[in-house]
Amino acid sequence: MKTELIIRSSSSDIDFALLKNGRLIELHKETNDNNFNVGDIFLAKIKKTLSGLNASFVNVGSEKDAFLHYHDLGPQLLSLSKFTRLVSTGKLKEFTLKNFHSEKDINKNGTIDQVIKSGQNLLVQVVKEPISTKGPRISSELSIAGRHLVLVPFSDRISVSQKISNRKEKERLKRLVKSIKPKGFGVILRTVAEGIKVADLDEDLQNSLQRWVNMCKQLPNAKAPTKVLSELNRASSILRDVFNDSFSSIVTNDEVLYKELKEYILRIAPKKASIVKLYKSKVPIFEKYSIERQIKTAFGRTVSMPKGAYLVIEHTEALHVIDVNSGNRSNKANSQADTALEVNLIAASEIARQLQLRDMGGIIVVDFIDMHSADHRHKLYEHLKNEMKSNRTKHKVLPPSKFGLVQITRQRVRPEMVIKTKEENPNKNGEVEAPIILVEKIENQLEIIAGKSTKGITLHVHPFVASYIKQGLPSIQNKWFFKYKKWIKVIPRDAYQYLEYHFFDSNDKKIR
Repeated sequence: MKTELIIRSSSSDIDFALLKNGRLIELHKETNDNNFNVGDIFLAKIKKTLSGLNASFVNVGSEKDAFLHYHDLGPQLLSLSKFTRLVSTGKLKEFTLKNFHSEKDINKNGTIDQVIKSGQNLLVQVVKEPISTKGPRISSELSIAGRHLVLVPFSDRISVSQKISNRKEKERLKRLVKSIKPKGFGVILRTVAEGIKVADLDEDLQNSLQRWVNMCKQLPNAKAPTKVLSELNRASSILRDVFNDSFSSIVTNDEVLYKELKEYILRIAPKKASIVKLYKSKVPIFEKYSIERQIKTAFGRTVSMPKGAYLVIEHTEALHVIDVNSGNRSNKANSQADTALEVNLIAASEIARQLQLRDMGGIIVVDFIDMHSADHRHKLYEHLKNEMKSNRTKHKVLPPSKFGLVQITRQRVRPEMVIKTKEENPNKNGEVEAPIILVEKIENQLEIIAGKSTKGITLHVHPFVASYIKQGLPSIQNKWFFKYKKWIKVIPRDAYQYLEYHFFDSNDKKIR
């Protein structure tokens, strides 16, 4: 599998597109005005505690106050509060915790007004960025993420990612970390730590420890609310979380970002430094890698899939609803049950991609095509769970209900990626789908028609769409010829509505 990270930088935004075998699977945007990224640590001020909610509103400098629930305080809150107070007043100048006397853990069933007070300064970390009218969600259980491990201050626990299934490897990693772990810090070993040598683990740990020390040095002069530790920039954080041997290229059109990425890859994987490249062509970088086309076809209300099937994605205030449709799919060789299973399996793969691509969170309800076979329902459930494994965000997939609905919960830590895919309707007022989305639907139907023995296929479409299909070298029409070994004649029809199209055979008979 070939993985590519394409980064487009403009004056105000940076867009990150993650491709696997040329297919867009993740899209992220970093804006200059976003001061509350997941992982950022703030010296914040408690505004007021709400005993009814067992939570507090906290001033972190956001337009809307952050929300801190009792269960997000962390068991070592008293140790953190004491440490923050001593460092801020200059009474403690040793930041590695080796001589720090920890306090007892707070009661997990306690109340918030027993442990924190209004006006108190507290170190907190962003776990969920501001979304809509809500301020950031925060936690006082701090952690500093590195490439192979996560450093947890005021803890003594060593844990290993559940995705590392080999028992001997887990024991090896725990043993290695125990020999290098500084006093007063816990460590969580990430999935990418599998097979890593102790020298690399120690280097990663020391880098994270140095970030903690640098943060502590700011506290004596810091005035709440203020950011005291920034998460890595989005490019580096993406690479930290997903970089592996399958990466074949990392390309950006920004020279400063290119140097930063080169330096970061040299640090974490020196042998891979040559894959970082600076893009200099006049053709826009997202056009060059066909990302714009994929964005247009993937972010609409309707999403086309192979074999003529498609998804309809609806958003409500409470949840997301996805409807699976077989479209004009017909396969006489298979039974209706087999066809339903085939379409549902294709849809499950696309749904897993869509959730990651759009970063959809909360409750997602999927209405698959009805399946009466328990074996088929089980196959679909296992396939969907397997496809969702690549989603780094916490999620849970429930088995199909009696009504054939599948429920998914997915944690949302950033605003959902929403991209406008419609354009002005040339026939009348309002908006319609962009030409490329219509072409995607045409191609899905053409794949079925061209696979049969039909000769002399002619496509009748609106003149604007006909021009779009014929333009360029190679044009979409040329690509169809090389793919299907048939010349698809395109006829512009003035009488057609913008979204209307029909296929005809050599006898001018409409192909259905």
